[in-house]
Amino acid sequence: MPKTNYLAACALLCALPAFADPVLPKDSRVPGGVALIPVRSLETAQQYRLQGNQVLVEPRGKEWVLVVGIPLSTKPGTLKLDAPHCSDSIEIQISDKQYRTQQLKVAPNQVNLSPEDEARVATEQHKVRTALETFTPTLPATLRLVPPIPGPRSSSFGLRRVFNGESRNPHSGMDIAAPVGTPVKAPLAGRVIDVGNYFFNGNNIVIDHGQGLMTMYCHLSKIGVEPGQEVKKGEVIGAVGATGRVTGPHLHWGVALNGVMVDPALFLAPAKSRKPTEKKK
Repeated sequence: MPKTNYLAACALLCALPAFADPVLPKDSRVPGGVALIPVRSLETAQQYRLQGNQVLVEPRGKEWVLVVGIPLSTKPGTLKLDAPHCSDSIEIQISDKQYRTQQLKVAPNQVNLSPEDEARVATEQHKVRTALETFTPTLPATLRLVPPIPGPRSSSFGLRRVFNGESRNPHSGMDIAAPVGTPVKAPLAGRVIDVGNYFFNGNNIVIDHGQGLMTMYCHLSKIGVEPGQEVKKGEVIGAVGATGRVTGPHLHWGVALNGVMVDPALFLAPAKSRKPTEKKK
């Protein structure tokens, strides 16, 4: 595309408003949220990167939509998307969000790590981060997900956690309470790209759903899949457990876009409101 056309397209992008869509995640321009940005040109849309990672592009009629994951560490203000052949970046205005704080008690050796455990954690974090930054061209069938297990949400995304009085990184997923052994099902078709037993995550699975959309499952008692395996929506991939750094059995479910963890709740269908019951005459 000629440079002049790129400039015109970029100027248009910056002016287009956000919108809602029944198949896309909720637009929430806060740290750990998702921004939906309409684009008129697929060629232009595919140029955009956030912190070097390509963003997901979803077709919508005659337009395309950039589905951008916003890092949880983002400060309120302007977040820029850059493109190699577009001189004007897209500016996303990020609002502040105050997440709750939770105090937890765990074994001291899970907070103050030995040099050996620190080395292990660094290696494991690099492995998982590399998996989450994978980008494959296949477009997910949908961007609306169902929870991988039933059960009450025991801890929400973004929770500021304090272990034994020491502040740690915010919670990067959704915790769902369930008994050990509860089957965990894939919320969407995809390919398993990482499995392992990790210091913090315990038994862990990462699934690639396409175009940078990843889901992660932690603290499993059982892993039922292998790297490279294709899974279908609803297929059992493992079972709930209490492995890794936990205070009890539950599933930690994470969702990533363009290499950053985002709030899984934004990908769930809105709860259906109950119709008022008619009174008997």
